[in-house]
Amino acid sequence: MEEPLTTLMTTVAGYYNENDTSDDYSDYDTGPTEPTGMCDKRLVREFRGRYEPPLFWIIFILGALGNLMVVWIYTTVRNRLKTMTDVYLLNLAVADLLFLCMLPFWANNAFNGWEFDERFCKLVSGVYKINFFSSTFLLTCISVDRYIAIVQVTKAQNLKKKRLFYSKLACLVVWSVSILLALPEFIFARVKPDQNGRSFCTLIYWNNKYNRIKILVLSLQICMGFCLPLLVMVFCYSVIIRTLLQAKSFEKHKALRVIFVVVLVFVLSQLPYNSLLIVEAAQAANTTITDCNMAIRFDVAGQVAKSLAYTHACLNPFLYVFVGVRFRQDLLRMVKRCVGRLRTGGLSKANVVPKRPSIMSETETTPALSL
Repeated sequence: MEEPLTTLMTTVAGYYNENDTSDDYSDYDTGPTEPTGMCDKRLVREFRGRYEPPLFWIIFILGALGNLMVVWIYTTVRNRLKTMTDVYLLNLAVADLLFLCMLPFWANNAFNGWEFDERFCKLVSGVYKINFFSSTFLLTCISVDRYIAIVQVTKAQNLKKKRLFYSKLACLVVWSVSILLALPEFIFARVKPDQNGRSFCTLIYWNNKYNRIKILVLSLQICMGFCLPLLVMVFCYSVIIRTLLQAKSFEKHKALRVIFVVVLVFVLSQLPYNSLLIVEAAQAANTTITDCNMAIRFDVAGQVAKSLAYTHACLNPFLYVFVGVRFRQDLLRMVKRCVGRLRTGGLSKANVVPKRPSIMSETETTPALSL
């Protein structure tokens, strides 16, 4: 009885050491489950081939439309960035667009296998991870900016010009840190063939006794990509909620509703994925999943959780931009002017740009905590 169990544990441990399930859950067959005790992963690959491509294309199309609209509004309608929030939201839209552009390649990887060379595999993996981190960090910056604009109103007004410079500096730091955190993707991304002759782009870590590299990479992703941003967001929005509750405004319930939606969507989309990454890190440190069926269920759950995390890229424009009163007004004016000019047979950039008041307060330019 001990020999089959030992063989199974060795097989599962070897599988998780060689294939990174944090970004590309189980693609390869390790052989038939019976009678050798090896775990057959064909069910995981078949599920992934049916599930990921259509969902990734839906996320790509919806996210591209929303984020392109944001970029177009900021670069065409408003012409220049006036506040910290403008800078963060434009960078967030660019990061989400670059991230979404990688999804068609992952959809094709799931359905047909990897059809490009290894250098392009590294590039796609690295660019996708850079924008995954930068998007999360920019959401954190937005929460800090809202905290300053609402809780520290006096300081926000006194440092208005410097804050715009600080926001650009913060974006530079965000992109730099994201590139550093994405280095493992450039280093460990490989094209690996399976037993059916197809190749897949995945992460393959160097073999080492205790999987220290994989544990370190997963720990950084969990801490920097979820835990730290969540703590900052919870702190900032908690203080904002307390401030709004003390304010005498009949519309503060709308602001509270938006805050709860923003935090709830972030937690619901990112918590399942990062929870599975914690399990995977524990698996890398000490093999905890020794049952083949459990390993398969874990891989399938990872596919679903990963896809759920990706939906945040197409939700960001609606959560952080389109809920803003000022942005909604710009969008409605632009649509009305476009429709009006099309009916009269003429359309120009000057006619599309809505007229705006010359002076606006910081709270008005903050995207808003209202629906």
